[in-house]
Amino acid sequence: MTFDLEYNSKRSKLIIPEYGRHIQKLVNHCIALEDKEERNTMAKAIIDVMGNLQPHLRDVPDFKHKLWDQLHIMADFELDVDSPYETPSKEELQEAPDRLPYPKSASKYRFYGTNIQTMIDVALTWEDGEMKEALVFTIANHMKKCYLNWNKDTVDDNVIFNHLYELSDGRIDIRDIEEDLADSKSLLRKRSSQGQHKSHSKGKGSTNKYRKK
Repeated sequence: MTFDLEYNSKRSKLIIPEYGRHIQKLVNHCIALEDKEERNTMAKAIIDVMGNLQPHLRDVPDFKHKLWDQLHIMADFELDVDSPYETPSKEELQEAPDRLPYPKSASKYRFYGTNIQTMIDVALTWEDGEMKEALVFTIANHMKKCYLNWNKDTVDDNVIFNHLYELSDGRIDIRDIEEDLADSKSLLRKRSSQGQHKSHSKGKGSTNKYRKK
């Protein structure tokens, strides 16, 4: 007794594997039909089956249009039927998409992050006064903390003041301020204690999880 086995390695490659080989065979049979009315009837039946196999597409706007496009793709654009939608062209689908521009940071000091620039922009909209001075000083302290994430030793306050002056296009100038920012060791100690607190909380939670009642 001999068996006529068909291996996947010898089969033609599926154009859209999600629908399986049986749907692809139905599409190929539909293409081979000589009568256009029969092709139209069978194409609509195939669309219904495809919709049942991909129920999540029902949540996609105009999912019927998507199914018809997929049908033409599986038919390698050789299916002559009366589609309710414009038949896509093979060249259009094979055309390489336009390259997306790589997002560029507005600042060369990327270690501060984009939120710092947003905070600076907000500060520039505030009227001069104690509230704005407090906000500017808070921003400078946060910049110093961000800087220390990259330079863990120390940072001079004048460096932060100069960077803030540059990031604000010269509209925030506290380079001659007499007040000092938070001490570097203090900022590093706070960051270290916060990390230890988080790890301790996680460990405490894991202990409680297996605590006997």
